[in-house]
Amino acid sequence: MTARIEENRSHARLPDLLAAYHLANQAEKGTAVEAVAQLPAVYRAEAEDPAGAFAADTVLLATPPGEDLPAGCVVLKAPYEGRAPEIKRLWVAPEARRQGLAKALMAEALRRAAASGAGAVRLTVWNWREEPLALYRALGFETVASWDERPDLLCLEKPFDAIERLTSDAVRAHASDGLAALLLDAVDSGASVGFLASLTASEAAAWWTRVAEEAAGGVRDVWAAHGPDGSLTGVVTLVRGGAANGAHRGEIARLLVHRSARGRGLGRRLLATAEAHAAATGLGLLVLDTQTDSPAERLYRGTGWTAAGTIPDFAADPAGVLRATTLYYKRLG
Repeated sequence: MTARIEENRSHARLPDLLAAYHLANQAEKGTAVEAVAQLPAVYRAEAEDPAGAFAADTVLLATPPGEDLPAGCVVLKAPYEGRAPEIKRLWVAPEARRQGLAKALMAEALRRAAASGAGAVRLTVWNWREEPLALYRALGFETVASWDERPDLLCLEKPFDAIERLTSDAVRAHASDGLAALLLDAVDSGASVGFLASLTASEAAAWWTRVAEEAAGGVRDVWAAHGPDGSLTGVVTLVRGGAANGAHRGEIARLLVHRSARGRGLGRRLLATAEAHAAATGLGLLVLDTQTDSPAERLYRGTGWTAAGTIPDFAADPAGVLRATTLYYKRLG
């Protein structure tokens, strides 16, 4: 069982969680107070009226498995003046720790920040808070130039992979390196994406070269994600219906995320990008198929896709074993 994450800045439990956070934080800074009424005004306002204090922000709460009340919270501050969104007020009640609540809260906050189109997300943490700092480092946050000059306060930032639509020339240019590497990585990790384990780099490059021709002809759209170092970390394609009576629909194909970039919402962002483009260009229905019981099914079910049915022994996995495939659809608009 996993923690239940919900968005609710008006939850009756939230003032207690924020009060505990601020009281503990004041004690750690050596400026302990005994009650919320003694907190600095800005912190007191958050604890007394979080709905008002965070009216423009996203407040997430985590409830442990089998429990009824949230035991943790985090705030994703809305970006302003061109700054990246900021994560603040991560707190888990002491009695609920070691259950993965902090990690679950951070994962959802990062997913939402990335889905907003932000290029990065940032946060601050006191340098003595070793456990939270270890979590942030593990999630990919790095120390950057300070925007807050308080002593002992570290400023961290996590860049998100940038997603761009590739022209046919760009697909062709990346066919033999980044795109081929993504396809080979997917096959090597056991994904059923139309190829067997014997796939070679030259064969993968040749497949992407054919995709470039389809992109040039307006048959297929391609989006790729670039990591901070410029390497390709993910890709998705959208194939438009070719028949006259199917011009209203498209197919999501080859949603690939490199193993080094998984677990941070990139697949969801790539999928959302393709869906938004499909809707904006007049498509009303999308379809796809994926290996039954594969990790990809969780992504599709979690993003509003509907299973239409399962076909046994539909396609071989990279090892050559026949596997069932589930067909999905999603209406747009």
